[in-house]
Amino acid sequence: MCGRYSFIAPAPTIEQRFDATFSEPVPPAYNAAPSQRLPVITNAAPGQIQLLSWGLVPAWSRDPAGGPKPINARAETLAEKPSFRMLLARRRCLVLADGFYEWQATPAGKVPHRILLRDEQPFAFAGLWDEWVDRATGELHPTFTIITTEPNELMAGIHNRMPVILPNRAAEQAWLSDDYRLPDYQQQLQPYDAAAMREYVVSKLVNSPANNVAEVLAPAAA
Repeated sequence: MCGRYSFIAPAPTIEQRFDATFSEPVPPAYNAAPSQRLPVITNAAPGQIQLLSWGLVPAWSRDPAGGPKPINARAETLAEKPSFRMLLARRRCLVLADGFYEWQATPAGKVPHRILLRDEQPFAFAGLWDEWVDRATGELHPTFTIITTEPNELMAGIHNRMPVILPNRAAEQAWLSDDYRLPDYQQQLQPYDAAAMREYVVSKLVNSPANNVAEVLAPAAA
């Protein structure tokens, strides 16, 4: 799964990298967690970086407060589930990040790792999004989920899933394009090249989403 990540790159760097403009100021997310509003680029507005809540609330949901809000969707079964299949066809997004966290099960307990690209550049997870409308007020509530896949060689020793990282700008643009068929989108949902990634152990400070501070990025003391 992917339940926590980071996104701290400066706004000008991000706007240039993704050829999109922030819709509002965004503070650094050292420890991004579910339910938070986080930067996303949707296929409906590819030139805009918007803040959407992490945890998908489908448009057809009757009770968003009490219903499930999946933070992840399995790449292998997207086309089998009607709600995800519709979003794969109509509502895809880029979830902007520069690293993510995963917890490795060990005899001594769960050990948090930070995983990032070797060049430490920002990247995009493949995601799905939707909008739920509050019929009482007419207010829109846009939300998203991150797609996961099988682990690559780097991740296999840490966890049995990893988020889908789109490999380059062309793949990001193809993911946002409405010109492809469902199998074409699903074909993009592959594990990232392990040789282009690195990981290190971080302290348990990351365990609490309340700790949205730069210290969570630091390698754990030996």
